[in-house]
Amino acid sequence: MVEHRAPPTGILDVMTTLKSKLQDDLTTAIKARDELRSSTLRLTLTAVQKEEVAGTEARELSDAEVEKIVAREAKKRREAAEAFDKGGRAESAERERAEGEVLAEYLPKPLSDEELENIVAEAVAEAKGGGAEGPRAMGAVMKIVNPKIAGRAEGGRVAAVVKKLLAG
Repeated sequence: MVEHRAPPTGILDVMTTLKSKLQDDLTTAIKARDELRSSTLRLTLTAVQKEEVAGTEARELSDAEVEKIVAREAKKRREAAEAFDKGGRAESAERERAEGEVLAEYLPKPLSDEELENIVAEAVAEAKGGGAEGPRAMGAVMKIVNPKIAGRAEGGRVAAVVKKLLAG
């Protein structure tokens, strides 16, 4: 008699492609004794695992969610580098920048100013078509723009372009 087993359904059985790429690259970095890359990837994977077990039950994160975590970690590195620069700790700032560069490899290519302006201009036109105009339309435009740029431009940069195009 052959025993049939159900397909695996546990959280560890299925893995997103970005997360598995991070883990594979971590293994490669450890084997290559690349301390900077391995410590950066370890911290990032820890943040991913922490997010997976946050809340009431453990869950598998989608690639988009993992990407958001990587972006958040990269932003932390940028902010830390700025803080170290202001504090006169150039060596620490340099390390934070290097870690940020490692994480940037896992993020989509950022939008150029021109691409961002084109996307925002379309959204402004769409919002005006819906009856929203002037500075009060900021929220409506941001709602249209955010899904289109998803992690490829910082919120402050997007907001500045939206304000500029709404004012002009």
